[in-house]
Amino acid sequence: MFVPADQDGADTSGGATATSSDPSSSPPPYTPSGDQPTTFPSTPPAAADPDSGLPVVRLTDLPPEAALTLELIDDGGPFPEDRDGVTFRNDEELLPDQPVGYYREYTVPTPGSDDRGARRIVAGDDGELYYTGDHYSSFARIERTS
Repeated sequence: MFVPADQDGADTSGGATATSSDPSSSPPPYTPSGDQPTTFPSTPPAAADPDSGLPVVRLTDLPPEAALTLELIDDGGPFPEDRDGVTFRNDEELLPDQPVGYYREYTVPTPGSDDRGARRIVAGDDGELYYTGDHYSSFARIERTS
């Protein structure tokens, strides 16, 4: 499940919250293990992609391995994982509806993981890019910044 990071500290959950203003109590921008829900910092102001309705995340706010994976995608490989570049079927129906074969998936390495981990970038034929840190339970549209 996607959980946006709140930039101004306001409670958006409707429940009780701690009143601490200690910035160290904020959740991390991502979960390296991929075992927990993905948390993305919001792009100010909290933005949603108009095409998908998904949150937007800056590439610079993702794990550094995501930028390396995007470089490989841009270069056409070679990719470290055999499954990189295979068709992503969008069975979860979280991405905009497109014909099968429109989306491709690529592994974003997880340091310390002995398998592919849960992090992926999904690329559409028109150049759109999506990140998931929780193996397709949630997505955010990647915004490349110069």
